[in-house]
Amino acid sequence: MDLMSVEYTYKSLDPSVPLRYNRDDAAISFISHLIPNKMNNLLTDNPAALQALMSETIFSTGFSTDQGGVSQQGNTEEVAFDSSSEEFVFQGDKSTGVLFILRYPEFPYFSPQAEEAFVKTIGALQLTPHNVAVVNLANPQNPNEFKRIMEFFKPTKITLLGVEPASLKLPEIAHNSYMRGRIATVFNTFSFEEMFVDIEKKKLFWGEFKNFIGS
Repeated sequence: MDLMSVEYTYKSLDPSVPLRYNRDDAAISFISHLIPNKMNNLLTDNPAALQALMSETIFSTGFSTDQGGVSQQGNTEEVAFDSSSEEFVFQGDKSTGVLFILRYPEFPYFSPQAEEAFVKTIGALQLTPHNVAVVNLANPQNPNEFKRIMEFFKPTKITLLGVEPASLKLPEIAHNSYMRGRIATVFNTFSFEEMFVDIEKKKLFWGEFKNFIGS
């Protein structure tokens, strides 16, 4: 079934309804039937369907083109970072071995738009903010040392979201590439803010990230 047939079927369900749906609407409708209940399997190779999935389902909020679509950083107010009696301040659950490393000086964790995109993205892979760990290295309490990160979190899958590997004294890792160690694999990718303004970065990220989490 191609998207033209989906579009035709969708339009002809009720002849009295104005023909206001375009091909992208049909693709999104098609995806919703292919991938019900939070997109359980994410199994489609249709290029138009994948494009609609990425642009409308996962990142719809963060990619708004109006002036309010992306937070303006550089807020001069002091950020109220969380504190903790533990060595690191983090959100979520570190026992699952899935760790996301950020560096947001202007926010305790993500920016509001990035947080929403993050929740939608991991939700598509049956994860939630409660069963992964998120650490912001801009928090002055958090050591920026990879060895201490490994000792504290004991992760098996680490995603660097806009954090340069060199800042953790790691070898160079190309964007959307991996460094596989004896215990953990490090996936180096873009920040959500970078993906908000570059659809190619968004596509590259999603193609690798779903394989990384599913492996």
